[in-house]
Amino acid sequence: MSTAEDRLEHTQTELAPLAAEFEDATGVDRRQFMFFSLVAAAASTFGMESAHALGASTASLDSWMPPTDLPVGLFQPPTVTPLALGNGEAPALQFQAYPGGTGALMEKLARERGRAAFDRAVFAVQKFSGPVPTSDEDLAFLPAHRISALIKEKKLTSTRITNIYLERLKRLNPTLNCVVTLMEDAARAEAAKADAEIAAGKYRGALHGIPYGLKDLFSTKGVRTTWGAKDFEDRIIDEDAEIVVRLRDAGAVLLAKLSTGLFAQNDQWFGGRTNNPWNLNIGSSGSSAGPGSATAAGCVAFAIGTETQGSIVSPSIRCGLSALRPTFGRTSRYGGMVLAWSQDRVGPMCRTIEDCAMVFNAYHGVDEKDPSTLTTPFQFDRNIKLASLRIGVDPQAPKELVNTLKALGMTPKDVGPRPTVPGVGGGGLNVEYAAAFDSYVQRKAKEIGLDLATLPEPG
Repeated sequence: MSTAEDRLEHTQTELAPLAAEFEDATGVDRRQFMFFSLVAAAASTFGMESAHALGASTASLDSWMPPTDLPVGLFQPPTVTPLALGNGEAPALQFQAYPGGTGALMEKLARERGRAAFDRAVFAVQKFSGPVPTSDEDLAFLPAHRISALIKEKKLTSTRITNIYLERLKRLNPTLNCVVTLMEDAARAEAAKADAEIAAGKYRGALHGIPYGLKDLFSTKGVRTTWGAKDFEDRIIDEDAEIVVRLRDAGAVLLAKLSTGLFAQNDQWFGGRTNNPWNLNIGSSGSSAGPGSATAAGCVAFAIGTETQGSIVSPSIRCGLSALRPTFGRTSRYGGMVLAWSQDRVGPMCRTIEDCAMVFNAYHGVDEKDPSTLTTPFQFDRNIKLASLRIGVDPQAPKELVNTLKALGMTPKDVGPRPTVPGVGGGGLNVEYAAAFDSYVQRKAKEIGLDLATLPEPG
């Protein structure tokens, strides 16, 4: 059996060409590279007894000094400045979308459907039937997929519906408090472009010319992104989030950045409370407060929200909307403020389920800038047999709901007690967003003279 020194000599031979390449690429002396590589190998791979062969102390490699007969400064380790990671840098998490692992899921889909499993389905817009609404208010409250049909059939222009929504946003926002930034000029320009493309036969698909609103957690080039925080009231992140890019490519028209609760918490932001359009005495809930309020009030055709734990579902319930909280991993969060990297997802908030399907179809799927994402088939079936669906209901669900499900042909089944995971919803989430906002908390503490070390431990 070879000795530790023999193995180190073999390692040195293998490192020589790599050291030369490293010197060419970085300018670091190859002997310096070789020495520290071998010390690391001696300490970790071969055991500390082998480190003695290089003069390293078994007590602490950090206290080691080079031999005195070597040129001064030859082996001084380079100073490395730690890189500050921002909120947009995902941690090393792996999401398993399938019990057997994501790789097994991909192979299964490939076997069953071939390449088509990973292609985006075309959303077929059904023809508009019946008389076309003539009043601005009736048009404003049409479902997005019906607005899509009118635009496709050239019975309505993007410019007209965009102007209707812009007028409503300006008129109703003092009451609703749902708008952070109105993008009036940009929206009119995008609508005019959509009309010109459609007139020229360059129809992009179901979202072409459809006006929408965006939760103000997503970056938009040249437009402020506040996260609902007074400290970031004038902050501009000079890039477009992936959701903005995908919806723009689909032809959708962005009207406004809509309010989010402070750092994705509830419906309170630096502008005050966002209100429920059906009951102004209460807020719209959150944290997708603005998307919920604006969509319910007929101020946008649809809106984009985000959810960690209820931030799409809660305002949709409060404001009477249909919404989709996608499975984690189906949508890119790139360019968005992520409250919890292991939970957040991006979803449409609409007036009908078909609207949700139409919008989701345009933007779901893999994004290399968000390593959590994957592509699996999505196909909206208007004629699905309801009796074929598994429907779980809570034993305490309203009888009216259960009876309606049965009348539609479904067979509701009681859902037993759901598992609970210690820390999830409390400690687990708190750890993630505390880490994400650590630099902000440190800065604010310094500004107000708060010594974080003196804070009591939570009880």
